[in-house]
Amino acid sequence: MIELRTERLVLRQWKDDDVDALAPMYADPEVMRYIRDGSVQSREETAAHLDRMRQHWDEHGFGLFAAELAATGELTGWVGLAVPHFLPEVMPAVEIGWRLGRSFWGAGLATEGARAALRFGLVDQGLERLVSIRQVANVRSARVMEKIGLTFDRRTTVPGNGQVVDVYAITRDRYGR
Repeated sequence: MIELRTERLVLRQWKDDDVDALAPMYADPEVMRYIRDGSVQSREETAAHLDRMRQHWDEHGFGLFAAELAATGELTGWVGLAVPHFLPEVMPAVEIGWRLGRSFWGAGLATEGARAALRFGLVDQGLERLVSIRQVANVRSARVMEKIGLTFDRRTTVPGNGQVVDVYAITRDRYGR
């Protein structure tokens, strides 16, 4: 089981009872505002997403980590790596992403977790390049992308929903410098 630690976070594999902490987050319209069409998700939909996150780990050997506060064990959300099949234009690719509950916003936790996931992907997993994709209006995610060293790559449209997104990227070579 892969586990990463930062100053304030433990990035770990998923447990069955994590759905209890994820469900309120996925039901929050502000958290889901820039996810696909902005729709909130039911507990059942959240549980299905948790199952898909676990399956991704099984298929690829990397994935989205459950992100919990090291001091309390409280689940803040997730951070990690996923294959962005929803945007065929960038494939083959691995995306670095994050989603935190609203009560954890503004404390630098997304940046802290993303830095650990970035190193995991580019150094530990030996990936050549990572991308990160955000809806254009999601300026908070843009700031995280820039803080961890990603640079703007392109603006495009997601075929499945027509959302305009910005793609940021970083190579292992650039990360190593």
